[in-house]
Amino acid sequence: IGFLSELVGLILKRPFFRQVGFMLLLLSALGAVAAWFSGRLAGDGMDEGSLGRALLAHMEAAYWAIGAIMGATVLRSVASIFHLHARSLKWIALIGFALALIAIARTGYLGGQLVFQHGAGIQLGLDTFQSDDTLNGNKEP
Repeated sequence: IGFLSELVGLILKRPFFRQVGFMLLLLSALGAVAAWFSGRLAGDGMDEGSLGRALLAHMEAAYWAIGAIMGATVLRSVASIFHLHARSLKWIALIGFALALIAIARTGYLGGQLVFQHGAGIQLGLDTFQSDDTLNGNKEP
């Protein structure tokens, strides 16, 4: 939404849409940092086998995403703080925003692969299954 708002603001020359895009970019940067920290905590101990390789790919994508969103945020912030209105700078910032969007989408895709293909974070709870004897009233499993 932030990217689309920024794009509409540039095309229609409407400051409101550019401001909304900028605020959403800032929120996205904060969200990306929070996601990175929570992902680091969730990924502890998953560093072997195919799960470890998938986690490494997700982490590398996350580094690219953080770099892209921070780069776009810094560029857009500098332009906003110093009131730089050069059209080329605005388009460069938009391209940075687009790259950040792509990087975050890729990171999310790889995160989904971790869960749905590799079972990361899934607890089967096999110890909670009861045998037929337990279900029929026999107290010993």
